[in-house]
Amino acid sequence: MAAKSALKTKIKSVITEVESKNKDNSAKALKAVIPALSKAAAKGLIHKKNASRKISRLTKKVNAIK
Repeated sequence: MAAKSALKTKIKSVITEVESKNKDNSAKALKAVIPALSKAAAKGLIHKKNASRKISRLTKKVNAIK
């Protein structure tokens, strides 16, 4: 449960940075969350396609910032 909570916190940090329109910080947060999602999927904490979908959607949000 602690690992899943930490993962959600990292995801939320990316979303918060995207909402504040800060491209540099959101890119840094995304770089931190991608390996965490991949590791969680490898351990079976979340499904691998769920991790892939989250990575894809977060990346799209970060790239949409002007």
